[in-house]
Amino acid sequence: MNKTHEGAIMIRGKGTGFVAHPNLEEDIVIERENLNFALDGDIVEVDLKKKQSGKRQEGKVVRVVKPAHRELIGEVKEREENGKTIKYLQPDNHRIHVRPLLPDATANDLKMKVVVEIDSWKNPQLDPLAKIIETLGHAGDHETEMQAIIRSGGFSKEFPESVQQAAHELYESKEEIFAKAIADPKRRDVRGVTTMTIDPADAKDFDDALSIQTLENGNVEVGIHIADVSHYVREGEPLDKEAVERGTSVYLVDRVIPMLPEVLSNDLCSLRPNEDRLAFSAIFELSPEADVVNGWYGQTIIHSDKRFSYQEAQEIIDQGEGEYLEELTTMMELSRKLRKKRYQKGAIAFEQPEVKFELDERGAPIKAYKKHRTETMMMIEDFMLLANREVATYINNESKSKNKDMAFVYRIHDVPNPDKIEELATFVHALGYEFEAKNGIVQATSINKLMKAVEGKPEENLIKTASIRSMAKAVYSTKNIGHFGLAFKYYTHFTSPIRRYPDLMAHRMLRKHLDGEQIGPKQSSNYERISIQSSEREMEAVSAERDSIKFKQVEYMMNKVGEEFDGVINGVADWGIYVQEQDTLADGMVKLSSIKGDYFEHEAKKYRIKGQRTGKVYHLGDPVRVKLVRADKDERQLDFELVEKKGD
Repeated sequence: MNKTHEGAIMIRGKGTGFVAHPNLEEDIVIERENLNFALDGDIVEVDLKKKQSGKRQEGKVVRVVKPAHRELIGEVKEREENGKTIKYLQPDNHRIHVRPLLPDATANDLKMKVVVEIDSWKNPQLDPLAKIIETLGHAGDHETEMQAIIRSGGFSKEFPESVQQAAHELYESKEEIFAKAIADPKRRDVRGVTTMTIDPADAKDFDDALSIQTLENGNVEVGIHIADVSHYVREGEPLDKEAVERGTSVYLVDRVIPMLPEVLSNDLCSLRPNEDRLAFSAIFELSPEADVVNGWYGQTIIHSDKRFSYQEAQEIIDQGEGEYLEELTTMMELSRKLRKKRYQKGAIAFEQPEVKFELDERGAPIKAYKKHRTETMMMIEDFMLLANREVATYINNESKSKNKDMAFVYRIHDVPNPDKIEELATFVHALGYEFEAKNGIVQATSINKLMKAVEGKPEENLIKTASIRSMAKAVYSTKNIGHFGLAFKYYTHFTSPIRRYPDLMAHRMLRKHLDGEQIGPKQSSNYERISIQSSEREMEAVSAERDSIKFKQVEYMMNKVGEEFDGVINGVADWGIYVQEQDTLADGMVKLSSIKGDYFEHEAKKYRIKGQRTGKVYHLGDPVRVKLVRADKDERQLDFELVEKKGD
């Protein structure tokens, strides 16, 4: 094994680093004094120390190959040191182990959220010197915190002038663009077929619509029409370059950071009702049993007859009366059959509850609730999955029939890592559930069996979260390996080009293949590079979305200190147990030292704590009643006290 190794460093706790190594079962451990100038996320070169028997491989950072942070964001604070008052940055990112000193900061900067750049860092054992390059506002204020989250993820609401200008020019020439599109003989006119959009009540961009008609042979034609963004946003132009960099739209609790300027996402490309619109469509002839008999792919002109919210469409189906009842009912029947087949083939039912907030005019949360998942949501999802699967399958069938490699962008999901599956098996067995896994190899049917067994139980969310964490991450790639979670051999993202760049790539590549154009090796490698970048941007967007939810959860709970809540134990550690409150899904900690009447010890292998005197046990997954004693908005932390174990 080489004496040095290059990889990304993760820094946890008060400054212990971990770097994965392909030839080692466990990560290389790097103690704080050996971190050198590394920060969490940096690509580093590590010198491997001589391995001590019975100990993990230790290492020392030799150099930082590629830094992960151009800037740091946090709150300006002060402390006393050697009789002097020192101002420093408390980073928002808790994985940053240093506290940069701010020699130029004034009293006015205290309690402000700022962006800093490291100016000088000569001794890795001391905190670096930094300078404030931007002040975002008062720490804790809604707008300041949202801006900090956006900035931390490298996102921006504002578009460069050249991009805004390009969007404006497209809008100004929309009639001319549309006239040329209609004149294209390759574009199919489907405006005569009943078409509708079904979206959240507050949706502003409609990137998918469904059309439906019953054919003379008794089969049903379903058109899945997707906003034809590729007709407006051309490869290599300013709008496209900006969309590549953004990679995705970001959905925070109170706003959307769009991938495309709103004149495109909410207007030109949006499939708005009662207007002619350009679409890229996948039109299927389905048998009454929802089998695909025929498929057609290409650009279209559509006219959406109706815009439904999920709730409106659900009410019509449930009550058996209302506009387009027949069409909605037929679509629902077909979608149920599609869903049933998917699960029979091994697709995993990982759906988890989402928390939503009602905010006042200042952005403060006045209500928190779990989002209700209607069957019409699942129906739209079923048809989007159908289009995504069939488009990818079509490319592969064409590739085989023409005996040539046809480049495409896939959404792939690898089989789980056997070690992680072994850990999951140990975990769920400790909670009293059966789980079939042989040497870390698991069938999707076993995971589904587990999902079914935990349905409606207090520990349902906990086990689903643990199962998701044991899975590989779904990513974009031009190299297809299939999608384990959906049990699809071929799968792409075709249905959301307004908000996901890989979908826009899929449209362009499909069009080229339909036209018989060859995608060369140079283009293919560029598509792979963008796929990797889009996967990274997606992870950053998910992280920003979670941060905004976490901030609002803690802010919402600040007015409820002293109140009692029902929750479930979702973590056990040496210092305490973690509890998830059942309505807001907010996580908080109960310190072991705060549990009255006994001295509790952590029994790690049994996922529980146990009282020395009474033998009382609190187990992972147990429902409990807790009292909120502290809510810290700066630290994004809640502290609970145990009131009782439910059922005691």
